[in-house]
Amino acid sequence: MITPALPMLLAAVLAGAGVYGVLARRHAVLMLVGVELILAAAGLVLVTTGQVTPDPLASGAVLTLFVITIAAAEIVVALAVVMALYRARGHVDLQHERSES
Repeated sequence: MITPALPMLLAAVLAGAGVYGVLARRHAVLMLVGVELILAAAGLVLVTTGQVTPDPLASGAVLTLFVITIAAAEIVVALAVVMALYRARGHVDLQHERSES
């Protein structure tokens, strides 16, 4: 039986880094990395909770598989949007305005 303190602390650090990456960055790809860190923290919390609490259906592990699947689909769609943004603007900086000259 594991103690949930260290995995929960790691999940908190991952979530904090992910939130910082989403809020402080202007680059679209780095924002996507932040979102992936948040999803990884959620998966870690689900697995840790599933290991600590007795559950015959292994709900924590099953929900983590759903989170991983959704994260993979999300990153594919988001990278397609980033590529379209790069083709249209020439950069992926989300706050940079194009100068018309």
